[in-house]
This record gives sequence, C-alpha cells and structure tokens, in this order.
Amino acid sequence: MRHFLELCLKSVQAALTDIDSEIIVVDNQSADDSCIMVKNLFPEVILIENKENLGFAKGNNIGVAKAKGEYLCILNPDTVVAEDTFKLLLNDSELEKNLGIIACRLIDGQGRFLPESKRNIPTPYVAIKKILGLSRSYYVSDLDQKASGEVPIFVGAFMILKNSIYKEVNGFDEDYFMYGDDVDLSYKVLRAGYRNIYNGSTSVVHYKGESTLKDEVYAKRFYGAMQIFYDKHFKSNSIFDMFVWLGIKLAPLFKNTSKNTNTTVKQYVLISSELSKPLLDVLKQNVKLKLEMDTYENNTEYILDNNYLNFKSIIEILSNTPENCNATYKILPKNSNFIIGSNSSKRRGEVITF
Repeated sequence: MRHFLELCLKSVQAALTDIDSEIIVVDNQSADDSCIMVKNLFPEVILIENKENLGFAKGNNIGVAKAKGEYLCILNPDTVVAEDTFKLLLNDSELEKNLGIIACRLIDGQGRFLPESKRNIPTPYVAIKKILGLSRSYYVSDLDQKASGEVPIFVGAFMILKNSIYKEVNGFDEDYFMYGDDVDLSYKVLRAGYRNIYNGSTSVVHYKGESTLKDEVYAKRFYGAMQIFYDKHFKSNSIFDMFVWLGIKLAPLFKNTSKNTNTTVKQYVLISSELSKPLLDVLKQNVKLKLEMDTYENNTEYILDNNYLNFKSIIEILSNTPENCNATYKILPKNSNFIIGSNSSKRRGEVITF
C-alpha cells in the first residue's frame, strides 16, 4: 500500500496547485513504511498515526476533526486523481442547489468503469436481488457513466461534501469497521434533505484490490455491515436476515469465484520521451518507446511515465481502452524508482522497483 499511497499523494498535490487546501493522511497502524515515506517525501502533509487499526469510519472521523477547510474530500489511498478533478467538482458544487455529496466516475487500473460509482438506496428488496446476483437495480443503471445527475449512494473511495454537512449528520457511523459506512453516510445526507450529485465528466482511478480483497473475510464484513445498515434504517425483515445469514455462511465459496484477468505480456511499451536504463534492466526485455498513445494492442503492458504525461492524460488513456482489448497498464510516478498498477479490481496490484 505504501507505493499506492505515494502515487495517490503525488496526484493529489498536482490537483491542489491552485487550491487553498491541506492534505491529511490517517494511518491505521500500517505494517509497511507508509508513515516514513510520508514524512520523508511529503513533509507538508498532516500525518495522523493511530496506535491500532480503528477502521475506516473512525479513522476518517479522526482526520476530519483536524480539517479546517470548507469542503472535505474523503479519498482512499489507492486512488489517482486528475489535475482538474477537484476544480471541476468544486465549481460544479457551487452551482448545485442544496448539494449534499458530489462524486464522479471511478475506473479500475485497466480503465474499466466501476459500477459502485453510482448506487441506489439498498432497500432490503434491492439488497436481496444483489445477493442473488441481480445487481442492475443495486446500481443506478439508467444514468450513463459519463453523464451527470442525482444519485443516492456513493462509495467512500472518493466523495466531496461540505465540512458542515459532514458534522451535521455526525460523519461516518463508527459502528461500521469497514464497508457500509459510505452507504450509511450517503443515506444520512439524503435524509437530512440534501441532494447527492454524480458528475461523470471526470474520472478517478480506484485500484480497489489494494483496499478490498474479495475473499471470505470481505464477504463476512460486507454482509455484517449490511445487517448494521438495515437494523439502523429499516424495519426488521426476517427474509432479508435469512439472506444475510446465507451470504455469510456461503462466504468461503466466494474466494475463487472472481474472474482471472491475468494477461500474458508479450511486449512493453513506454509512453515517454526517453527510455530509462534501470527500468529496462529490471524488465529484462526490450521496451518499445512511444511519444503518444496512438494504438491499443492486446497482450501489451503500457508504462505511462508521469515525468512526461500528466495525471489527466494518464487517466484518459486508461478510460479510452477499447472494450475487448486486454492491454494492461503501470504508472511510473514522477521522480520515483518504481512502476505500479493493477490488472484486476479483485486482486492486489503489482509494484516493480528499479
């Protein structure tokens, strides 16, 4: 996670160049050297080091308590934002009446749209259909992913709202350790009389597999969080309770159900102005150099050099990947000695240092 956090912070810094802002990182007792990296590379970042893993909800509440800005952006460490994302959404927020939360289009590390970017209220009926694999009504399917409109529920990986509204609804509910807290917050903001707005004109990369491994532990936590949500906001429903119980019992079967998206890389293409000898040495094969992304080839891994391309261009390259193309991507962050990416939203990504 340390390398994903470094990439995230570099993209956030680039997006905040002309915005009066502060960056707060809350560390829930990470096992790697994330805190050391933040202190060394980002000394201006406010770093909060918790002595134990307090969970997503409580960790965010601790960070927000330190925040001084009018607006908050709740952001996962395995995300990448474009240089104009915050400006675009903040400008949009000033035009929207009675705005609660504003969010945008999320894509994974291969440029695929993540449907949880825009979700409906998961009533017991909707949730049961989701558990049964009928997920269309769980997501807002009638709003195009690149359009804009009202959407009830957003994912906690990326959302923007006023600090005052966050505090008005008492922030994230700390009864949730992980999962469900973003659904709960979105729903509380709606019930407080605000409008949640989705803006599909800008995209944010969410590697997702770094923070959410799709295994039996995930399933148990996910269904447990759903149970908390319904106990808080809906009347007791024995049928729903039965499906939650069934989902938890069947959780071990989920571990190997995700589609294998591994791709055999036949060639590497570096989108940059120059080849890096240390990178060539670690990849141990020829790397083709290109100045621009003019074609998308199968079985090809594209290395996108942030020393040459800005984050907006990198995100656009991912977003424009043809539907049937199995190209994969890694990003070479500016002034870094590693490339990083993920070929699946259900598995951990890969970091190659040089």
